[in-house]
Amino acid sequence: MAEHIEHHHHSVLNAFNPMHNRLNWLLAAVPITLFFEYQHNVEMTFLFSMIAIMPLAFLMGHATEEIALRAGENLGGLLNATFGNAVEIIIAGLALWTAAQHADQAEIMIQLVQASLIGSILGNLLLVLGLALLWGGYKYRTQTFNQEALSMNGSLLLLAVLALIIPAAASHTGADSNILNLSRYASLVLLLMYGLSLFFQFKTHSHLFDVTSETEAREEPKMTTKDAWILLILATVLVGWMAEVLVHSVDAAAEGWGLPTLFIGVILLPFFGNAAEHFTAVLVAGKDKMDLSLAIAIGSSVQIAVFVAPLMVLFAWALGVNLSLEFGILETAATFMSVLVANFILNDGKTNWLEGVMLLACYTILALSFFEV
Repeated sequence: MAEHIEHHHHSVLNAFNPMHNRLNWLLAAVPITLFFEYQHNVEMTFLFSMIAIMPLAFLMGHATEEIALRAGENLGGLLNATFGNAVEIIIAGLALWTAAQHADQAEIMIQLVQASLIGSILGNLLLVLGLALLWGGYKYRTQTFNQEALSMNGSLLLLAVLALIIPAAASHTGADSNILNLSRYASLVLLLMYGLSLFFQFKTHSHLFDVTSETEAREEPKMTTKDAWILLILATVLVGWMAEVLVHSVDAAAEGWGLPTLFIGVILLPFFGNAAEHFTAVLVAGKDKMDLSLAIAIGSSVQIAVFVAPLMVLFAWALGVNLSLEFGILETAATFMSVLVANFILNDGKTNWLEGVMLLACYTILALSFFEV
């Protein structure tokens, strides 16, 4: 019994050990954030809370993977889908809660939520996918992947873009009286569609999405289930804490640095929130495991577009906050074009380094436009 307890503590502490994972050195940003918050230095508080989220998001992902390894393929897939974008859900949820509590901050919080959701879709579709194709293409002349599995995700993304375009078009023509209701009902449809896609992916057509043939051997869990759950809860609580600090300092930090809130929401927040996931997608592409790499990059975009965004609209509805799917013309156009470009590039079932550079060029142009406009 004593041995088991010793192992239990050792296992959870090991996950935080910077000697086992260099990203853990960034956990120092947590106390630094608290120091600057105590000093009322808003810009530095915002910066270090954003940095602190990177290793914490990685620990959340690590714990989820450990649980998924023991939970079996179907439940494991569902867990990964649920916790894959937990950072976005926490940040967006806290921003909406703040909007509900403080009416004077509602507008800036709604803008932050919409910008971070759009930024996550663009970051995964263009930056992560671009880096993965470039790194994989640098090591291998041509890489192939499972076209059937990808086409479903591509179609789901186009469906989500449709739900964004209609409210934006209605707003542009001046017919915006019922946009809120339209967004809420469309969100219900998207969530239903996401549920059906999970059923399709893990139950009726799971053979299409099986990427185990790519991996050399089945990975064995390194932690007990109890340890993994403790790590997941601990990392989630810390992410929630840092996200709360971040959300409350974003407005003042944007003003202090002279950066547009839109740029912070679309470019900076998703980059730091998804850094660990980005790294994994690029790393496995370098090992010629393109199905796995695309499942991470495209799968995350699908989760944000068809699950997280509509979930936030309904959560805002419950809180009495007027969050709609009308994300603005620039944001909607950027998402639409990104989905089209990614679908065209992946249409032939083969990738190379130049296609990666094209996606990165798209991302750079969009980043500049969000900074300048």
